[in-house]
Amino acid sequence: MLSDYTRHQQGIIKRYYENFDKIQVQRLSELVTELYLAEGKKRDKLWQTAATAMQKLKLPQQRIDHVVGRKDPALLAAIVKELTAN
Repeated sequence: MLSDYTRHQQGIIKRYYENFDKIQVQRLSELVTELYLAEGKKRDKLWQTAATAMQKLKLPQQRIDHVVGRKDPALLAAIVKELTAN
């Protein structure tokens, strides 16, 4: 419950949820760069993280599966561009 937190902590929590979508888009943007540089198992883990972030943004699962299945950072970059244009 929010009443368990101080007024300051409540403000931080409130701002986090108000900016949740922006935070997830920023995370996807960072993942694009990391995916271009990563190799092997680390790259696979980053794709899983990207899929989770896209799910949190409520993108259609079919689109998420397509992007993750292709494992093309350019496709993820296009999604980030689309999301930041809104």
